[in-house]
Amino acid sequence: MATLSFSAAVAQWADKVDGAVEAVFKEATHEVVEEMQKPAGQGGRMRVDTGFLRASLLASTAAMPSIVSGKNPTPGSGPNSYATSFDQVEAVIAGADIGDTLYFGYTAAYAGHREYGSNGQPADGFVRLAAQNWPIIVDRKAAELKARLGL
Repeated sequence: MATLSFSAAVAQWADKVDGAVEAVFKEATHEVVEEMQKPAGQGGRMRVDTGFLRASLLASTAAMPSIVSGKNPTPGSGPNSYATSFDQVEAVIAGADIGDTLYFGYTAAYAGHREYGSNGQPADGFVRLAAQNWPIIVDRKAAELKARLGL
């Protein structure tokens, strides 16, 4: 008798539990975005000085938020001058349907330079590496939901 992979078993289970697929989708999406936003000083990949880059994150179900040329922190901004609010991102995730494509993008002018590196600066890869963890995060969120439901 063949055994199912963990992912296949989770998929079978999720299809039978009303709302499970949507819950796993939204919780996993939230965690990927949290991983993108995690500062290097807390084990993440994003270098944070003023907090401007983190604060520039937007979410959409319509199109990728665009980098805005010239959108930079105010000269002389001190450490953590820009507060990060997750409200807009949370609202998009909460309002998304399972078939929606979700876009998360940074509008700070230097977002691409931080992600991919430039001018001798190394690439941080905070978006790409978080996205690569999607299958692992989905499996973990499904297992957590299954445990919470006592299944």
